[in-house]
Amino acid sequence: MSAHRLTPSALSTGVVVVALTATIAALMFPVWSYADRSGTGPAELRAGSVATRWGPLSAADRDFLVRVRLAGLWRIPAGQQAVARAPSRAVAVAGEHLVSGHTYLDGRVRDVATRLGTEPLGVELPSQPAEEQRSWLRDLTAAQGRAYETSFAALLRRSQGQDLEVAAHIRHTTRNGLVRALADDVVTAALEHMKVLEATGLVDFDAIARDAAGEPPGVTHGGH
Repeated sequence: MSAHRLTPSALSTGVVVVALTATIAALMFPVWSYADRSGTGPAELRAGSVATRWGPLSAADRDFLVRVRLAGLWRIPAGQQAVARAPSRAVAVAGEHLVSGHTYLDGRVRDVATRLGTEPLGVELPSQPAEEQRSWLRDLTAAQGRAYETSFAALLRRSQGQDLEVAAHIRHTTRNGLVRALADDVVTAALEHMKVLEATGLVDFDAIARDAAGEPPGVTHGGH
């Protein structure tokens, strides 16, 4: 079997950053801001964790709970807006799924945080979206017609994909039973939401693949 090698040109494109790429990269919310992440040493892992009756609660676990809460705080309004504007039935259906799915997850994460709140270093959840998330909602509100539909599908599909990656990582690494069960629910919801957003026919899979590869928008490869 032969290994695939990155060419120098492919490597160079990975470091090019343009405004659109920066905006999409912002969707990758900084979940791993704590020291306790995959690959950290045992001393750092212990320093970032606290014992609970459901297993150790790590800094990454706490960060994950905050992310789940923040996701609902901006995606529920985004879904409600899609239903109210109903530019197409497919977009309205996607909005309905976002509202119902994130309403459920919001209840779940608040319950988990409340239960863990009885433990040392419990989790304090935010009560409003981050400024960047509010700016995404403002951008969606300002968009009209086809521009609104494509922006809605692109923004929400990419963010759901990031949810899936993060939740799968937490599901794989957490030692806390409550967090593990919540990660299961997030994985399930993210997959469902991705599918209904893709059903709008507005998702640009080429753009998603380029983003994942670190390529700037507009880069194409022929003859492969």
